[in-house]
Amino acid sequence: MTSPPTAATVPPPSLARRLAVEAHAVWLATRDPRTPLAVRAVGWLIAAYALSPIDLIPDFIPVLGLLDDALLVPLGIWVFERMLPAGRMAEYRAEAMEAQSGPEGMAGVAIVIALWAAMVVAGYLVVRFFWG
Repeated sequence: MTSPPTAATVPPPSLARRLAVEAHAVWLATRDPRTPLAVRAVGWLIAAYALSPIDLIPDFIPVLGLLDDALLVPLGIWVFERMLPAGRMAEYRAEAMEAQSGPEGMAGVAIVIALWAAMVVAGYLVVRFFWG
């Protein structure tokens, strides 16, 4: 029998997971009435840039297209955190981590997978209908 994983044996979260938690924490902060309006505006800009299909450098340009997202979004989150009162971002981060590890987070993953599978099946059916 193996022993349960300890903090020393559990690998650190991936960069993508950390960014997802940070982005969710920013979203939670923008919805909190305790967050000043100017800080909320910065949070909305960060979220809009992260989710927008329009980038400073288009994603189809090799390396540079993804590099702007990999640099600008974390930089925006860093600035956003500095604008918040001390310790507030840790509160939002903990709430975001809890939401992503709970059943609601898993339900979101299941929904995305189900939608992706439905699109694949729909694409297959369209191809079969026209060329089948």
